Amino acid sequence: MTTVTEADALEGLRDALGLLKDREQVAERLLDSSAKHSFDPDTELDWDSPDVEGLWYWPPELCSLYDTPMWKRMPQEQRIELSKYEAASMASMGIWFEIILMQLLVRHIYDKSLTSSHVRYALTEIADECRHSMMFARMIKRSVGESFTMPRVHHNLGRVLKTISTTPGSFAATLLGEEIIDWMQRMTFPDERVQPLVRGVTRIHVIEEARHVRYAREELRRQMVTCGPTEAAYTRIVCGEAARVIYTAFHNPAAYERAGLDPKEALAQVKASGHRREIMQTGAKRLTDFLDDIGVMRGVGRRLWKSSGLLA
Repeated sequence: MTTVTEADALEGLRDALGLLKDREQVAERLLDSSAKHSFDPDTELDWDSPDVEGLWYWPPELCSLYDTPMWKRMPQEQRIELSKYEAASMASMGIWFEIILMQLLVRHIYDKSLTSSHVRYALTEIADECRHSMMFARMIKRSVGESFTMPRVHHNLGRVLKTISTTPGSFAATLLGEEIIDWMQRMTFPDERVQPLVRGVTRIHVIEEARHVRYAREELRRQMVTCGPTEAAYTRIVCGEAARVIYTAFHNPAAYERAGLDPKEALAQVKASGHRREIMQTGAKRLTDFLDDIGVMRGVGRRLWKSSGLLA
């Protein structure tokens, strides 16, 4: 329940980052960008081209075991194989999260003006996410055959999130799922060591996801300003717990097993890896700085973020 009306929210409200922008104007700019910079992955990418021998499927520095004792023992061919399974695992996680996101967006617009630009953009984003999910699924099938399922506990936690999340909690979780992967993909698509198809997939996702991040950031700022103290406190806890789930979801034991590694040993080495911790915290820093600025990273929520491994 918000403490001010929609009209009030458009009249000079501000947060630590400055004056909030008009919701309709933001949506109209995003719709214009969508019209100019949207892609059909089925025709944009060359799905029939063979993989290039010796190229990675994910930059090695972004592989979870990079620079661990296990990594140093692995032959180059196995390292590349692991990068293929980790890329497919993250794409599987991306589909899982995008399905959650689409449902949260539908909930967000359910009681809003159906003719507004804000709702029209939300529907446009849902269409984007449908294409992304199909693109990721096609990449997974082409590279490793079967997708990776989320651990049952995370699958069910996603179901809970879709049921109990407040609007600000939904947008905070959305950013959490989008921005870390986006940071990794921005390092991937220009990297000539990586397979051309993977680079093409990540390029499309980065370009289109930039709009989604802008929409979610602007709306989360508005929600944190207009919601009451109880809802704000609840949002901090939901976001912090989501950070713990997302961090774990980045490291699927099945990916290590398919690459011929002992999953328990691999997870233990990932947990002990200073390099991996730095990568994940660096990938999350732009987001954690933003959430800190707008009041999400406080109290119990901040402690949950620290325990997740995404915040130093």
